[in-house]
Amino acid sequence: MSETSSPSPEFSTLPISIPPLPSFPVDAVHYLYLRRNTPKIPTPNDSRSLFIANIPSDSTDLHFRALFASLVGAGRFENITFELGKKASTSSSHEPAQVLRLAAQAAHRKRKRADEELRNLRDEAAAELPPTWTRQLYRSGSCAVALLSDEKSLELVLKAVKKLKKPKDYPVWGGGVGDKAPPLGSQWLTTHGKLSYPGSDVVQASMDIYFTVFNRKEKEAEQLAKRLRNEPDEDGFVTVTRGGRSAPARRDEAEEAKQRMLEKQQKKKDETQEFYRFQMREKRKAEQAEILRRFEEDKRKVRAMREKRGKFRPET
Repeated sequence: MSETSSPSPEFSTLPISIPPLPSFPVDAVHYLYLRRNTPKIPTPNDSRSLFIANIPSDSTDLHFRALFASLVGAGRFENITFELGKKASTSSSHEPAQVLRLAAQAAHRKRKRADEELRNLRDEAAAELPPTWTRQLYRSGSCAVALLSDEKSLELVLKAVKKLKKPKDYPVWGGGVGDKAPPLGSQWLTTHGKLSYPGSDVVQASMDIYFTVFNRKEKEAEQLAKRLRNEPDEDGFVTVTRGGRSAPARRDEAEEAKQRMLEKQQKKKDETQEFYRFQMREKRKAEQAEILRRFEEDKRKVRAMREKRGKFRPET
C-alpha cells in the first residue's frame, strides 16, 4: 500500500520493511497508520491506547511487541486487540433456551460467589473443542488497538514514527520474533489438518463437560422460573410458567400493584380526553347542562324555603 493512501491527516504513517520470503524473494515496504484511540464509548485506557490501521495479515502479539521495542525500547507495550477479536460473539453457546428467556426477568438475582463463578467459567472453557488453527490470519486492511504502559510511551511512539524518513531506518517486520511465533506455510496447513481430527478421548471429555454445564444452567433456569411464579410484576400480574404457581402472591403486593394499574389506566384515559374538537364541544355542552341543572335545583330550594317561611306563624 502506498504512503499517499493515508486514511486521514490525523494518522501518522509508520513504514515497515517486509523481509523477502521463499515464495516472494523481494524486499517490500508496508505502511501502518496510527493515531490515538478515540472510540465512541470512552474507556479508562484511551489515553494510552493506539489505533492501528492496515495491519499485516500475519500479525501477532509477538510481532507488535518486537515492533514497538525497536521504536521506543522494551517494556512499553502491554497487549494488542485485533479487530477479529473485538467482533467475536460474547454470548455463551451453552445457554439453554429457557435460561435466555428468563435471564431478562431476573435482573435482581444475587451475585454468585467468586469461587463458584470462577469454577463455572473454567468448565465452560473446557467444554469447547480445542482450536484447529495454530495462528490467526487477518484480512487486508484490518485494524487493531495497541495498549501501551502509559501515556508517555504513546507520545514516544508517535515521535519515533515521525523521525522515520530513510528506508534504512524502517523497522523490520518480524525482527526479533524468530521461532516464537507458530510457522505459516505448508507446516501451518499440515498442523491444521491434524488438529481438525482430535482423539476420541478429547471429544468425549469435552462432551461430558458440555452436558455438565448445560444441565447446571437448566437447573438454574428451573429455580429462577419457580421464584418468578411468586413475584407479581408492576401491574400486579404473576408470570405464568410451565408447572403453575407454587403459592399465591402476598395481598399487600397485589393491592399495591392493582392501585398502580388503576392509576396508569386513569392517566392514559386523561391523556386521550380533549384530543379532538368534538370531544371539547361535547365537554362544553355537558358543563352547560350541569350548570342549568344546578340552577334549576337551586331555584326549587329557594321556592321551597319561601313557602315554608310564609306558613310560619309565631305564637302569641
